[in-house]
Formats: sequence, structure tokens, C-alpha cells
Amino acid sequence: MGLVELLKRPEGKTLEFKRELSAPEGALRTIVAFANTAGGTLLVGVENRTGHVRGITEPLDLEERLANLISDQVTPRLVPEIEILPWRRTQVPAVRVHPSPSRPHYLKREGSDSGVYVRVGSTNRRADRELVEELRRFARGEAFDEQPMPDLDSEALNFRAASESFAPIRRITRRDLETLRLVTDHQGRKVPTVGGVLLFGRDRQRHFPDAWIQAGRFRGPDRSRILGRAEIRSHPVRAIEEAIAFVQKHGLHGAGIGAVRRRERWTLPPVAVREAVIKAVAHADYAQRGAPLRIAIFDDRLEVENPGLLPFGLTVEDLPRGVSKLRNRVIGRVFHLLGLIEQWGSGVQRMTRACREAGLAPPVFEEIGTRFRVTLSTARIGPPVLDETDRAIVDALAGGKGLLTSEIARAIGLTPRATRTRLARLVAGGLVREVGTGPQDPKRRYYRTE
Repeated sequence: MGLVELLKRPEGKTLEFKRELSAPEGALRTIVAFANTAGGTLLVGVENRTGHVRGITEPLDLEERLANLISDQVTPRLVPEIEILPWRRTQVPAVRVHPSPSRPHYLKREGSDSGVYVRVGSTNRRADRELVEELRRFARGEAFDEQPMPDLDSEALNFRAASESFAPIRRITRRDLETLRLVTDHQGRKVPTVGGVLLFGRDRQRHFPDAWIQAGRFRGPDRSRILGRAEIRSHPVRAIEEAIAFVQKHGLHGAGIGAVRRRERWTLPPVAVREAVIKAVAHADYAQRGAPLRIAIFDDRLEVENPGLLPFGLTVEDLPRGVSKLRNRVIGRVFHLLGLIEQWGSGVQRMTRACREAGLAPPVFEEIGTRFRVTLSTARIGPPVLDETDRAIVDALAGGKGLLTSEIARAIGLTPRATRTRLARLVAGGLVREVGTGPQDPKRRYYRTE
């Protein structure tokens, strides 16, 4: 990427500007943070707030100095690319750092405990003990939730809870607990993994006291006045449904009076809410202590927040492109089998598409401190996006009495199968509501939810 293209971008997780290098400590922290997180480029000779190019008068001397500083003060050894980029009558050194397989890197003078830095937004953050351990696990290719819990035995898992979660899919046996990595071998005996205890542990809250969901509904745009709250401490599979139910209960924007009946008007498409909640539970860093997962409903938005930065090597800009890295392999494997996760990396795209089709702004993704937040805005930026067939379905439901799939199919001239596909998408987008005993109920009816 050329200098002009870099200057068009604001400083962030993978880009930083430095006017000069009179005090190199800040630049070294940035280089270490880039290597530990998702890589990045440091431009020297550019003002860090305005982006104005000042340039460097002796770029070759600065290049040699930087190379020596990095070699002498960063460990394990790190060799970034240093390039001199021309700019009008001056030049700008660019230090390109790739995500390192030798994480964690640290500054020698600060030591391996205090000298590890990661990139959070446009700042460098000193990594605490839990974050350093995650860096080490990442470098070894290990997941926290795959680790054994040697002080427990396999009876620490609630097999009945696991069986009930899988009941709609298939019957599971105790041998399946090993296949799913809920249980593993450790020194000749079967013990539960971290993921097994998080998902189905009998005493999971004692071992992971922050593995629960704190939900709140607030009046207005801030937390000054709370209207409702809930502490959701069920096993994660059930907790997801309880959290979504809380949002549905407290997230109504209002209601419209139709020709026949009162119709609820949802502020957010259910598929976007569901994906945000599932993503938070599946990708949370359960090694962190101090705060649970959080769901906050305001008059103008929904915030879903989990402990943990994005997995190392991933940036916020990667998410809409479908790039994904799974932090919790055991939880991810179970969620995938249960149909909670359809395809790796597709959740963000489904959220974005659902919001767009509902006429809402796209989701906002942020790293805040050592937590990750998804924000869904309830403010409409345009009308819902419907093609001619979708509009025909919505119009057919205008009477308010509710129609069967077969009745809708006749009204729009499609087969029942094609109609079900359309209806599923409209339900996911919050434009149509289905009423019945479940997805397989042949008598379920559909209503418009304007």
C-alpha cells in the first residue's frame, strides 16, 4: 500500500503516525503491539492527530536507528519491513509489522510480565496476565476451552443437560462427550474440559463466576434510568434463548393499529439480535475475570458485549468480509452441531443483511478496553428492502387474520417450498411473524408485523 493510500486512513488498530522519533519508547510499544495483535504500519514523519506530513530529513539514518532499536530492545527477535516512502520534497519511513507466530513479544527493559503490549483501537495497551496467557496459547495453536480441568472428573458434567440440548438434533451417548471434546484424557483418566464445564458443568458458576449474562433495559440513550433487568445464569444453550426473549420482551418500539387488530412493531430484526447474542457467547474470553457478558437495551440501540478482544490477527474491518477466527473450539463445535452457528464467518454478514433489509444502519463493531461490543441501531435510515415477491407476501398478510403457507403460496403464485423460503427470510428480518407450535407445525400462521 502506497503512502497516499495510508494517509487516507485514520489511525487505528493497524496504523499509527509518529511525527518524530526523539523518544523511541512509544514507537517500540506500537511495534510490539502490532506484532502481538493483527500487524500494522508505523509511519514516522506524520503528525499523529492531523495526519499532516512533515517528513524526515535523514531517513536512512533513522532506518538504521530503528532497526537497531528493534533488534536490541524487543524479544523474541522481530524483523519488520522498513521502507522509505517518497513524499514531495521529503521522505517518510514506514515500518510494516506482520502478525507474529512468536507471540508474545515484549520490551526487554520492561520484562516479560510488564513489557507485553497489544493494540486496542488506536492505542497500545499493556497486556495483563490473562491476555499474555492467551497470546501464548494462540502461538501454540491451543484454545482455552480445550484445556483439561484435572481437579474434576467426568461426573462434573450434567449429562442430562447435554442430552436435552441435543434432543432436537439427535440422541447422544457418553462416548459423544469425548468426540465433542467436552471430556478429554488427562494422565490416564477422563476429565472435563473448560468448554465442557462452561457448557454443561454441574457447578459451572463456581469455576467460572463471570460466565453469565447481565441484561438491562434503560430509558433514554444512557444507563441513568433502568426499566428492567435480568441475571441469566443458565447453561449457555438455554441462556441464549433467555437473552433473546429478554430483548424481545423489552425491545418493542411501539405498536400500530391495523384494520382488524393491534400489530406489534419490532425495532430490530430477530436474526440480527440472535446472531449478536450467539456471537457474544461463542467468542467470549472466559479466561478473563471481573465482568459478565452484557446486553443493554436503550431507546435508540441494542448493545451486546462480551469479554475479550477479537482473536489475534483479526481486525474489525475483516468482519463484514466474512473473515472469522474461532476463539472457543469446543463451544463452537457444539453450537455448530446444534445449528446455532451455521457457517464460520457468516454471522456478521447475516446481521448486516438483516439490518439493511429492515431499513436500519449496519451493525457497529468495536473493541473497548479488553471487551468486544456489537451495537444495533433502531433508527431507520430508509424503507425496508423488499423485492416484488416479498412485497406481494407482505400485502397478502395485510388483512391481519393470518394465513397458512399454502394460502400465501396460492396468493403469490409460488410453490409452498419456495414460499417457505421467502417467509423464513421475512420472519428473520422482522417483517413477518409466525404463530404455531414450532417450525414443523403444518398449521402455523403468518402475520404482518409492520
